Amino acid sequence: MLHKILKIVALVLSVLGIVFLGRIIAKGDEDIKAAALAGDTAIVEPMAIIAYIILGLVLLFVVVFVLKNLFTNTSGLKNTLIGIGAFAAVLIISYLSAGGDAKQYKLQDGFATDAQSQMVGAGLTAFYILIVVAAIAMLFAGVKKLISK
Repeated sequence: MLHKILKIVALVLSVLGIVFLGRIIAKGDEDIKAAALAGDTAIVEPMAIIAYIILGLVLLFVVVFVLKNLFTNTSGLKNTLIGIGAFAAVLIISYLSAGGDAKQYKLQDGFATDAQSQMVGAGLTAFYILIVVAAIAMLFAGVKKLISK
């Protein structure tokens, strides 16, 4: 039953997308650009709404099926929680090791605060830690594969 409903929803969204795309193509690039400069986005808004609906549905189904799989497969749940914990640890370590910067950075609407500077530093530190971990994991997997041959 759910499969039929999903097929019908996919069909309806596909037909609507084709209709709205046809309207956009029929209108032409120059007319759409001129209308957008004048503040009229009525010709492209329906297509954007369809795209948002599809994105929302895809995200919803991904989250539902991932959670369903996690709770039906308890060994997978354990591994997922370990991964989430390790990622949280990397983020916490990165935030605690990053400090505010004495230099002031110019933004569009003023200067960056110490907290903003610390968050950027924490993001960069987490990125570097995760790159090193990924490189070590790839090297380990490559060496393990060579040894097993």
